[in-house]
Amino acid sequence: MKNKKNIILISIIVVFALAFAGAVGYLIYGMINNKNAEEEYKDIASSYANAVTETTGTIPIDNPEDYTGNIANQSETTSPEQVEHTVSVKVKSIDSPVTFDELRKQNSDIYAWIYIPDTNINYPVLQSSTDDNFYLDHDVYKNYSFPGAIYSQVCNKKDWSDRVTVLYGHNMASGAMFANLHYFSGASFFDSHPYIYVYGENRKLVYQVVSAFAYDNRHIMNSFDFTDDKVFEDWLEMTKNPHSTIKNVRDGIELNLDSKMLVLSTCLNSGSGRYLVQGVLVRDEHTE
Repeated sequence: MKNKKNIILISIIVVFALAFAGAVGYLIYGMINNKNAEEEYKDIASSYANAVTETTGTIPIDNPEDYTGNIANQSETTSPEQVEHTVSVKVKSIDSPVTFDELRKQNSDIYAWIYIPDTNINYPVLQSSTDDNFYLDHDVYKNYSFPGAIYSQVCNKKDWSDRVTVLYGHNMASGAMFANLHYFSGASFFDSHPYIYVYGENRKLVYQVVSAFAYDNRHIMNSFDFTDDKVFEDWLEMTKNPHSTIKNVRDGIELNLDSKMLVLSTCLNSGSGRYLVQGVLVRDEHTE
């Protein structure tokens, strides 16, 4: 009887020891996986987007003579030199710092690049045509990866023409992926970092950050029909007046039915829900 009890006790100890070893091994594997993923993204940024840098100030027109677009909400007598940073303008052409031809050789699902100054957010943007959440746990090379990648779903067009485009990224403890979106919860950072930069093939899009706030777990694109003007107007109103105790809002930005909104979505630091940073397109340039 005593031997049987000892066997049972030893078995329990062995099971707990194996479980503990497995948990430690899984944690170590996760840490190594995260570290490798971060190094991968640093390598791909240095190889294919090494020149992606922007100041955080206002957006001037590079050369008034290059101006070709219509100036929203301005009178016919307004000159390009007088355009403020809150309106959408186009210029003839600039050089793109992102080599999309080479990027697509790595993965044809890459269609854009996102950059936010003074954060770790300097990543390719992907979209899978077969699995909406494939890049939730796969990296830019389609390998299984805890950090995943920055991605959109097929409900969003890849030409940025939707009224609302949503990009997803993990809130990694290391600060990778979209973790640094939480910087926008600080008033000082929010005020001093007004722009999000997105590069597409032959295109550079500049979004002005309108608001950053905690939101619920709803799937935005599945929950709202933004082709309905009233639904979109309500969303724009919520963007300017979010129902959240955790929020920062930039005053004086006009949003209307012609606005093109970018929503960056990640997990909250605690509890359920999402943390959203929303920007409106204010500049659209052709790149070469």
